[in-house]
Amino acid sequence: MSIPLLYPNDYTFPDPFYALEERDGLVGISRDLDTGRLLSAYRQGIFPWFSENGWFFWYTIDPRAVIVPENLHIGRSLAKTLRNKPYRVTVNQCFETVIAHCAAFPRPGQDGTWIVPEFKAAYTELHRLGHAHSFECFYPDETGRLKLAGGFYGVQIGRVFYGESMFALEPDASKIAFARAVPFLAGLGIELIDCQQDTLHMHRFGSEPIPFAEFQTTLQRLNALPLKEALGARVVGGTLD
Repeated sequence: MSIPLLYPNDYTFPDPFYALEERDGLVGISRDLDTGRLLSAYRQGIFPWFSENGWFFWYTIDPRAVIVPENLHIGRSLAKTLRNKPYRVTVNQCFETVIAHCAAFPRPGQDGTWIVPEFKAAYTELHRLGHAHSFECFYPDETGRLKLAGGFYGVQIGRVFYGESMFALEPDASKIAFARAVPFLAGLGIELIDCQQDTLHMHRFGSEPIPFAEFQTTLQRLNALPLKEALGARVVGGTLD
């Protein structure tokens, strides 16, 4: 099986539909992971999945798991936690800390992390440019001081938020962050959240699989639409406010 090589400073990608049919979604490989390639990839429904021996592997998935914000599902137990537990959820307060925790967070069935230093650097640069964002959940300690308990990060282009990775140092922290983040994003104009794979965790929040062709068509429309307001760096919500 031949794998297309993606050349530096050329941010076009081979046909993802052919990649789905012939290479299990592997679109191509590159030596670079710069912001131009990342933004071009996300706009087409492609993302870097992992790296190996200095190569970055770019993939797509069919079907694609997404959440439409108005269809967000909050289970009874989580709803009770959102009402009663002391917490605060913020956006863009400590992006580099969040991505570092996501890289270190153990995953079932995985030996290491796909978030190697090159990924951290690339997404931190995307954050600096206003396209990558972190959501943080803080719990108070025994002295009342707020400590980071969990969160997640992702990429935003137009009215699409592409979820990337989450972590939890304390029970329910990443769930609380996500449950508060989705309505906040919807209020700014986000109309679609990309979950990539329909995991059980995301399915509980209401994710649904859609054909890749539908996903890509939706991206073309929504990526071109501006948000009502930038995400900024602020408090999103919580019971401590």
